[in-house]
Amino acid sequence: MRNLIKGKSGESSELQVGYTAKKEDYKEGDVWEENGKKWTIKDGIKQTYTKLDEVKKEAILPLFCPKCDSIMKKRNDSKMYKIHKMCFDCVIKMENKLKIEGKYKEYEKNLIINNAQDMIEDFESYLLDALNTSNNQYVSERGEIERWKGGLDKEKLENEIKAASADFKEKIKQAKNDKT
Repeated sequence: MRNLIKGKSGESSELQVGYTAKKEDYKEGDVWEENGKKWTIKDGIKQTYTKLDEVKKEAILPLFCPKCDSIMKKRNDSKMYKIHKMCFDCVIKMENKLKIEGKYKEYEKNLIINNAQDMIEDFESYLLDALNTSNNQYVSERGEIERWKGGLDKEKLENEIKAASADFKEKIKQAKNDKT
């Protein structure tokens, strides 16, 4: 009642003594842990921080090219960004510069070798997965279920797949070390 009469309606009428929490001020980009969660400040907003934030940055195509700041809206921009982290026009300029400097052949060779390595690893994992799937019955064209007996020597095939893959990887390694 006293506060209403004095015109201090929003103030407390009691005197309290106790614990006050320690408040820390954080800036843009700071990462801290609070109540078992990681937090950060992005664009002035407090957000949770996850391990996948860095992966998301790599996977999402930005609106503007990081190198030339032009809008990335062309057909090949997304493909080139995944490979080179720049727009298609910047890749063309970079490749032209490499051709002028005489370094394009080496650049092209490295691209082909890296692509071949990825293809071999993908193909090896595909074959090993296909080998380990259990398909002892099949549905024929008439809709009848056929059960096949016999089978493959999985260990032998797995060893052959790994040996062939290792052979291809060794050839790629030799091609990478070859200076021609």
